[in-house]
Amino acid sequence: MRAGQASSARALLPVPGPTSVQSGTSVRPDTVAGDLIEQLRVLEDMKSAISGLQAKIAVAFDLAQRQAQAETGVPASEQGRGVAAQVALARRESPNKGSRLLGLAKALVTEMPRTMAALETGRLNEWRATLLVKETACLSAEDRAAVDEELAPDAGTFEGAGDRAIIAAVKAASYRRDPRSVTRRAARAVTERHVSLRPAPDTMAILTALLPVAQGVAAYKALNDAADSARSSRDERSRGQVMADTLVERLTGTPGGIGKVEVQLVMTDRTLFQGDAEPARLKGYGVVPGGWAREFVGLAGQEPAEAFDLPQAAGALQATAHCPTPQHPTPERAGPAFEVFLRRLFTAPASGELVATDSKARLFPHGMRRFIEARDDSCRMPYCDAPIRHIDHIVPWSRSGGTELKNGAGLCERCNHTKENPGWKSTSALPKSARHTLEISTPTGHSYRSKAPPLPGHRLVPTPSSVP
Repeated sequence: MRAGQASSARALLPVPGPTSVQSGTSVRPDTVAGDLIEQLRVLEDMKSAISGLQAKIAVAFDLAQRQAQAETGVPASEQGRGVAAQVALARRESPNKGSRLLGLAKALVTEMPRTMAALETGRLNEWRATLLVKETACLSAEDRAAVDEELAPDAGTFEGAGDRAIIAAVKAASYRRDPRSVTRRAARAVTERHVSLRPAPDTMAILTALLPVAQGVAAYKALNDAADSARSSRDERSRGQVMADTLVERLTGTPGGIGKVEVQLVMTDRTLFQGDAEPARLKGYGVVPGGWAREFVGLAGQEPAEAFDLPQAAGALQATAHCPTPQHPTPERAGPAFEVFLRRLFTAPASGELVATDSKARLFPHGMRRFIEARDDSCRMPYCDAPIRHIDHIVPWSRSGGTELKNGAGLCERCNHTKENPGWKSTSALPKSARHTLEISTPTGHSYRSKAPPLPGHRLVPTPSSVP
């Protein structure tokens, strides 16, 4: 932390508000504004300094864990496992983010001292320090240190520079230092191509594809040509809408985009049958409006009895919709002509804990797996919301953990492997007054908890002890 930051920080409070500016004649508005901007600047410098300190602590923790593991006879190739996950938990981040933070810390502390100094003094923030580390990842430790020395970030090299300017400068320096490594990195990048999906506001989703540049340009041009053709045929859709619809149709082979797949909604019986405003939950996306859910399963404008013959559910419903044959819905309609199956989900009135489901499975033979997936929704490791890949025994079978709902949890592949590392322990709790709880204990003795998310229809009510 730079000299003078402590005294500046003490001046942060109280902050002059609008009233003092308007009613006080002894305080000039321009002076107040200047002080506020100065405080923002000081706080930003402090954030950078704290990020630098966190990096040093993370590296020290990694070293301590490796030494402790070595003393217990852990092979050198396996030392350090679980460290990134513990860093993530301590910083309330996902395991994936924890790995990136630990990698950043190691590079800054051990290989890039001038970038580290720039971070500690506020010349760079954590994000821009990450850019420098990322763009030199293909270099050897010696070459990375040389690039760090050449760029001298702590001397104000990047003062006023944006992200693109920083990336361009680092790429150029890296190529001058080791062109072969940079070229090999570009070749390896092709193997990292992938597609990802993340939620967007208003029941939308963002589908992202990381592709080699030639393929990416070709794919975009094909969609652009399709839009040109549609627009020339007086298609009323916008160019962006045509490109999006064409992408979905060509990927799925179905105009509506749903074919030989299933979509699962969880909603209350009141939402489905009575038009209640309680939101629903779409697996793999999150919370969606109740009206959208009704339209999706085909109940918009219909009487429920016309479509379904199902007794009243005790808590919630899981609607599984699939389309075995191509359908041709209009772009404006949220739901094509699905075949819809309903499964009742029984929840505890007080806590919203999922306690049972209809035993008759329709699409999956493993009812217990379906139960846990409906209950957990996403990975149950604290701060991780990755999709469920494994249904895991919380207490391992090898330690007499039973195959039962209480002892089951949905985890992503990474978190499932992490909890199997030495020193990690997991337990479950299912009290009558609370939702299913998973408790994770790390090798350092710290504990973290996550509760299964409440199903639609349950509202969190403060306990008497939490009411002021």
